[in-house]
Amino acid sequence: FLLTLREQRLNHQIEKVLFSESEIASMVQKLGQAISRDYHNKRLILVSLMKGSLIFTADLMRQITIPCQLECMTVSSYKGVQSSGKITVVQDVSASLEHADVLVVEDMLDTGLTLQYILGHLKQKHAESVRICTLFDKPEGRKASVKADYVGAKVPNAFLVGYGLDYNEYYRNLPYVGILSSAVIDRDCQQNSSQSKE
Repeated sequence: FLLTLREQRLNHQIEKVLFSESEIASMVQKLGQAISRDYHNKRLILVSLMKGSLIFTADLMRQITIPCQLECMTVSSYKGVQSSGKITVVQDVSASLEHADVLVVEDMLDTGLTLQYILGHLKQKHAESVRICTLFDKPEGRKASVKADYVGAKVPNAFLVGYGLDYNEYYRNLPYVGILSSAVIDRDCQQNSSQSKE
């Protein structure tokens, strides 16, 4: 009963569900098949961008049928609904990328500014190749010339949450992906505005 109430409260804050749990699973399976085919007989290292791609990476790895390694990077660029524009590497990869084929795993390719920075950062580590796999591509938000090599689906220019995607660190645990209610964002903006005036 309590779980039902929690689900109702979360669902009430979602304007529209874009991708169900089963639709996401199908997308991830297809991506895993393509990656397994393309990286056959190569030294594949997945670089997961925390925290957003955590769930996606875990599911994707289980769909990849060839040997692969996992590294994690934590970068910071978002605060609230907009990118701050300043990119900071909080946690870097620990393994050597020399002579490896690196696949950056991201939950969403939006402005491209973060990934542009990360690609440059990883290429300096002498990897054989550095490519991008993103579950969602939001081309309308692009500000940098970055293109993903593997894409689950293109999405509209809306604020999405669920399946790892967050709003101020919440909603990552939703099993589906949906558009966050504008009322939630407006409410937070009003609260922040009133706090700044105090």
